[in-house]
Amino acid sequence: MLPDILASDLDVVFCGTAVSRRSAERGHYYAGRRNAFWQLLYESGLTPRLLTPEEDATLPTYGLGLTDLVKNLAQSHDRGLPFDVATLVAKVEEYRPRCLAFTSKKGGQVAARSLGQPPAKLGSAPWSLGGTQVFVLPSPGAANQRRDYDGRPTRLEWWTDLVRAMRMQPGAR
Repeated sequence: MLPDILASDLDVVFCGTAVSRRSAERGHYYAGRRNAFWQLLYESGLTPRLLTPEEDATLPTYGLGLTDLVKNLAQSHDRGLPFDVATLVAKVEEYRPRCLAFTSKKGGQVAARSLGQPPAKLGSAPWSLGGTQVFVLPSPGAANQRRDYDGRPTRLEWWTDLVRAMRMQPGAR
């Protein structure tokens, strides 16, 4: 539904499960009114200011990119979707980001199962994808409003861990 926003040698490529209907309608990633993706990017220090969904094409200038496991439809749930892990692996091998961050535990679990890896948990995965470090984040979606994110009170703590992990990578910005 939305084209990938990718370039070579990015610090992080964020991989969603599938574009939401709201994002498809607006033509921009993470465009739901209550989706916290852009706020989490800013609060974690991945961007120097709060960006809007309409600025998604500028992400490579910050060393960031976007893709999804499902590219041919918009959805409001993640059951029964045609996940395409093989295409994701090909993209990672072509663009070589330093880290691939799934923006939901479901996305990380789908990839892990497809690749014969242990089930994904939030945080740094014990496996890589196409030679790239994998990190699993809690979903920034409005439906994911809990009081506990695998032992942490906020989603931001996981995003901050991603930034710390990235700073330890050779060549990170």
